[in-house]
Amino acid sequence: MSSESKKNYVVQPGGSLKGEIRVPGDKSISHRSIMLGSLAEGVTEVTGFLEGEDALATLAAFRAMGVEIEGPVNGKVSIHGVGMHGLKAADNDIDLGNSGTSIRLLSGLLAGQNFESTLTGDKSLSGRPMRRVTDPLAQMGAVIDSNEGKPPLTIKAGNTLKGISYTLPMASAQVKSCILLAGMYAQGKTSVTEPAPTRDHTERMLSGMGYEVDVQGDTVTIEGGGQLTATNIDVPADISSATFFMVGAAISAGSDITLTHVGINPTRIGVINILRLMGADISLSNERVTGGEPVADIRVRYAPLKGIDIPEDQVPLAIDEFPALFIAAACAEGRTVLTGAEELRVKESDRIQAMADGLQILGIDAQSTDDGIIIYGGVIGSGEVESHDDHRIAMSFAIAGLQAGGTIQINDCANVATSFPNFIDLANKVGLEIDEIDE
Repeated sequence: MSSESKKNYVVQPGGSLKGEIRVPGDKSISHRSIMLGSLAEGVTEVTGFLEGEDALATLAAFRAMGVEIEGPVNGKVSIHGVGMHGLKAADNDIDLGNSGTSIRLLSGLLAGQNFESTLTGDKSLSGRPMRRVTDPLAQMGAVIDSNEGKPPLTIKAGNTLKGISYTLPMASAQVKSCILLAGMYAQGKTSVTEPAPTRDHTERMLSGMGYEVDVQGDTVTIEGGGQLTATNIDVPADISSATFFMVGAAISAGSDITLTHVGINPTRIGVINILRLMGADISLSNERVTGGEPVADIRVRYAPLKGIDIPEDQVPLAIDEFPALFIAAACAEGRTVLTGAEELRVKESDRIQAMADGLQILGIDAQSTDDGIIIYGGVIGSGEVESHDDHRIAMSFAIAGLQAGGTIQINDCANVATSFPNFIDLANKVGLEIDEIDE
């Protein structure tokens, strides 16, 4: 998908971040707005939709299954819902590109349909583990063929699903959501118990569309056979995308940046909590709720950071933000230790190893462990680092340039378009100096 032309970043050293920007819409909520809007009765109007490749892959999948979707135009999408049983078989395999969210959530949703589907993706997605969703779906009665537990996934038609009570072996919003979506098509009740809180966008949106969701402590339960009613969804700016600018401002003297309309769902604010523990100057204003999701404007001003032992209860609340947080740790005084984050090894890349390798190239003492990393704050130098086609690795090393002693080149950055299509424009606007070069 993104591998046609090779894009590298060249980041000039120094600078600070100043100004006010709104980063693109939340990726998780954009995905779910298409999925649930397609199954609802009526027309769901979405604003703030993320026009990145991952969310567009979800949109294309539902178009292929017969849903009329207008847009996106400037973040506006109109989804003409077909109801819970109105999807049709796609003419071809459904290619989900680089999107792990799309393939895992769709597996659950499609397990309950009366037609067969095959889900494929790019090279990176084809190497990612899927047994974490196919195993519980099999317990519910689904029949799914895979390539030794990896994509492509072929989801067979017409199997009667039965509700299960499932305890997640590791905290994962994607697995939780997959099982809940399958649970809408299952006989009886489906319960998911999680070992630690993970993002709850699926539960919030189901409730917002009139599907009853019961949350008791760490267990979410839904009953099969309900229906969804169309609604209007205003997608908040993505805190994962805002994180790069939050960290950039936190590490570079003279910075003062405000990120507007950012989602501050309590299951997503680990990055704010962790940066504050490190000494960052972060203030929230204009707090409000839109479409069941809390949002705020986030202002970050430079303050010296200190290394910390990252509390394990914050790990699931910041799982996508760690590559950027590792840059904060590299610029902090003292040692930062992360444990309990083995999930990071099976993201778009092995994010622990990719960041440790890149930080070492830039002169930082970073040691990977089985479930985390130990980083000693130091002086970031210059060098050439690999992003391993991982958008978050690429953007994290880009913000490292603010504290670098020389130029940083980051290879294989095309996949930044999956989550943050205008990253370079916004970064250059507020004070980072990045050029994109085609190889």
